[in-house]
Order: sequence, then C-alpha cells, then structure tokens
Amino acid sequence: MVLQAGDYICTPGHHYYMDLNFDFFTIDPEFSKPGKGKVLISGPFLGDEYFKRSVILLTEHNAKGTVGFVLNKPVEARINEVIKDFPDIDIALSVGGPVSTDTVHYIHSMGDKIPGSIKVYGNISWGGDFDIVKSLLSSGLADGDSIRFFIGYSGWAPGQLEQEIETNSWVIADMDPARVMAIQAEGIWKDALSRLGNKYKLWTGFPESPDMN
Repeated sequence: MVLQAGDYICTPGHHYYMDLNFDFFTIDPEFSKPGKGKVLISGPFLGDEYFKRSVILLTEHNAKGTVGFVLNKPVEARINEVIKDFPDIDIALSVGGPVSTDTVHYIHSMGDKIPGSIKVYGNISWGGDFDIVKSLLSSGLADGDSIRFFIGYSGWAPGQLEQEIETNSWVIADMDPARVMAIQAEGIWKDALSRLGNKYKLWTGFPESPDMN
C-alpha cells in the first residue's frame, strides 16, 4: 500500500489527508534493528495467535538466534499454581511465547541478588538461581513488582527474525525498564507504537485484518 500526496486515510474514529509520499506500512530503518534489550512491536496485520498485537522483550540476540518474552499476554493462573513447592504468593504469570510451553522463565530487577542472572539492559536481568528466587519471595525481599514469570518463550533461529523484519512484521524500539516490568496487557501495544510518532500511531487504528471494515 503506497500512499500519495493528498490521499485520504480513514481509520475508526480518525480521518486524515496525507501530504507526504511514503510507503505507509514499511518500517523506517531506525526501527528495524533488533538487539538484546530491545522490544519487538508487532505490525497491525500480523495474525499469528501468539504474536498479534504483541510487545516482546528480547533477552538474547546473537549469531545463535534470538530469545524473547511476550509482555502483554497474561494468564489467569498464578505461578504457585504451576510450580510445586513454590511460595504461596500471589504473583502473576504470562505466556512468554510458543516455544517450550512446559517451562517457566523469569526476568527481574534484583540484579546480583539472584546469582547466575544474565543482564539484559538497565536494571533488568534474565534467569538466575531459582532457589534464591523462591527464598527472596518467601522472605518478602522480592515481589511481583521486581520479578515477572513466563510460561514458554519466543525464539527465532539465526537470521529468522531479520527475515520477518524485512516483511514489516515487527517494529523495533526501546522501552523504559519500569514499563517492561509492569503487567499491562491492555493498551501496551497501542501505547508502544504511538510513542514512535504519528505514522505508527495511525497503525493502531487499523483492524487486525485488512479485509475488515
């Protein structure tokens, strides 16, 4: 879809005349470079059940592939309902992605208090000693504000994510660590795109299928 000067765009609740020439659904180069600590924001027409309207934190991106966790797909279950002998603490759980959905993963802002963690960016780390995690939660030194748990993860083979980016499936951006750690399913996708400028804010008004009116 290529918009020309003077073209008229109509999205639910919004009507615009465009005075610039650009490929409306092509991602700008500044938002197309994946990396550890970046977030992926799905394009408006990505229809995959796990990834549509998703925001994903990348915890690893190198020559061996890419790993990340969906930030806006919470589930009703709590972590102590999924793992035996886990502290009886009310902490939310999210679906991290379609890979290894019989495993549990976590990101946290506890730093060196959890040995074996891998620093991602800012104050966010990934993984670490699970016994220490349980101990910190049991003693009240950690809670749902400092640790996020996920069932499964999102993974890409070497070069696979880059191929998807070339088809404009993903926008790459930065996100404040505090927003990453917050459980916020509703609105995070629209908010993340809107922060990138008017072009991407317009994307949030399009239906999930281009055939829908």
